[in-house]
Order: sequence, then structure tokens, then C-alpha cells
Amino acid sequence: MIVRARWGNRLSTACDSFENEQMKKSNPNNTVITIATLIPLFFVIVVLFFWWYTSERPSPAQGAVVDRTTLTRPHSPRNGSADAPVSVVEFFDPACETCRTFYPMVKQLMKQHPGRIQLVMRYAPFHQGSDKVVAVLEAARIQGKFWEALEALFDSQGTWASNHTAKVDLALKYLDGIGLNMEQLAFDVTAPEVLQAVAQDLKDANALGVSQTPEYFVNGRPLPTFGFQELQQLVIEELTKSRQ
Repeated sequence: MIVRARWGNRLSTACDSFENEQMKKSNPNNTVITIATLIPLFFVIVVLFFWWYTSERPSPAQGAVVDRTTLTRPHSPRNGSADAPVSVVEFFDPACETCRTFYPMVKQLMKQHPGRIQLVMRYAPFHQGSDKVVAVLEAARIQGKFWEALEALFDSQGTWASNHTAKVDLALKYLDGIGLNMEQLAFDVTAPEVLQAVAQDLKDANALGVSQTPEYFVNGRPLPTFGFQELQQLVIEELTKSRQ
């Protein structure tokens, strides 16, 4: 119990480093002056963020193959044969209910076509607090436990994600027992390579016009319309091409 409390507190502290450091305490007069100075800056930041978030983003043309250099990265978790003729790239958010629903369906699709489909996962933490959860997933990947961690989080999603908000402190307990070195995980969640991997996936998602999750690309082709049947149809088309 002492060990669990130690790594739990350390991991919680490490995850909190994603947040801005709180201003150091000063005397009341200086605090009032500082707050008054920061209020205009705060509103400027809010306006800029709103403009960026609502601005029109590029959308992949229906049926067109997107730039493959932005589809996968060396850190991207892969499930399936590297020689598979069909590559399914999924941008996902672990707090996304639809991602959780589609995941076993995609696994079943892969099972129906053994060795012919490779699934590549990309981070798209659009929900509040999901950036910390995907950092934990990336840290788990470094230990070779990405898929075990992903399934544990999807299975328990209803307990740590609600109202479009992810709570990493609640999610952590579901990762204990899958073979992770939790103390190492506590250090890795804020490692530069972990933060860079998450930032790269978000950058690629924006470049590809991904604005919601899950978003799929099959051999570089986006879905014409969203739905599992559409995903399945696109996979079948690409499998058929590979046999010709």
C-alpha cells in the first residue's frame, strides 16, 4: 500500500505538470496589481483560442488519398502484420465513447481477415483532460504495454470519463495490474519524447482535417461518410484491390 501511494502521488504530480504553474504568493497589493494586469491578457488568449478553434480547417476530399507522410509516425502503435495490404489509421481519444464502441468492432474485422489488416493508432485528445490520459498511454507504449493499457482504459471508461471530461487520477488505478512499472510511468508521462509524440499527432490531425473522433483512413483514404459499415466497405475495397 505504501508503494502504491508513492507511485500514485508521484504520477499524479507528474501529470499535473501539464498545467501552468501557479503564481507564487506575494503581498495582497502586488497580487491585485498582477491580476489586474493579467485580465486583459487572459481575454486576448481566449479570443485567439476561439478564433483558432472555430476557424475553417482542411477536410480530406472524399475518396482522395491524403498525404501519407502525416498518417503515421515512428511512435505510432501498430497492431497486425507490417506486410498487411490494408492499413487502417485511426485518430482516437480514449475518453471518446464512440472510439470505445468501435474498437472491438475493428478488432473483429481484423480477425475476419487475419494477417491482411494493420491497425495504426494516433492520438487526438480533443476531450478536456484527455491530453494527460494519452500521455499515460504513450508512456505505457514505451514499456510495450500500449494495447493492454488502451483496453483497460476503454473497459473502465465510464468510471473516469464523463461529461466530455477525462480524469486521469481516476483512470490510473485501472492500469495497475497489467504489468506496468508504475514508478517508471510516473517519470515518463512528462518526458520530452512523450510530449512531442502527442503534440505531433495533434499537428498531423489538424493537417489532415481531423476534428472529431474516431476518424479513419484506409490505405490513405478517408471515409466518404462516417460509420462502421462505411469503414468496413472501404476495407473490403482495398482488400479486393490487393488481390487483383
